[in-house]
Amino acid sequence: MVPAILIGYLLGAVPSGVLVGRVAGRGDLRQHGSRRTGTTNALRVLGPVAAALVLLLDIAKGAAAVLIAQNLLAADPFAAWVGAVAGTAAIVGHSWSIFIRFEGGRGVATAGGALAAMSPLTIALVLPLMAILIWRTRIVSVASIAGALAAPIIAAVLAFAGWSSVPAVALAVAAAVLIVVRHTDNISRLRNGTERRLGQREPAAPS
Repeated sequence: MVPAILIGYLLGAVPSGVLVGRVAGRGDLRQHGSRRTGTTNALRVLGPVAAALVLLLDIAKGAAAVLIAQNLLAADPFAAWVGAVAGTAAIVGHSWSIFIRFEGGRGVATAGGALAAMSPLTIALVLPLMAILIWRTRIVSVASIAGALAAPIIAAVLAFAGWSSVPAVALAVAAAVLIVVRHTDNISRLRNGTERRLGQREPAAPS
């Protein structure tokens, strides 16, 4: 269990957004926009190509944490639970990375990757909901929070039907809590009507 937590956290802690920004010569994401290292801030600061790369890397971190943990304990009846713990650790690592002074992103993409590795059908049902909300509101945080809150419900229904698992539900619940916590400032701006909409771009200073 401990190695799985450590591996999951360290994988999640790899600051994809910071690395992509620096390789692209466009500065440190933590110095611009929302100061977060995830896809939305990368889109505003670095543009769509770099943001897509950040998204893929962040998804991969969550999926890798779960799959590595499960493969290390393939014969163990609790392998799925260890995978859920490792996936949660990856979300924590992404959100509070030891490599960048415990700063990070909001955990949505990494949580999506982790949950996709455990319950692909849950993610397949959550994504259309998020896409519709982004299309209608142009506010990514609304879709992120709604998707995070919907995922445990969807995973639980699927588990009841035999199409998912209880560990996947536990991962979805943990992810929802962490994601909502990381969106506290967004929730305040939503209440005040000052939340940024998709398409509002922040210029990045050269590194």
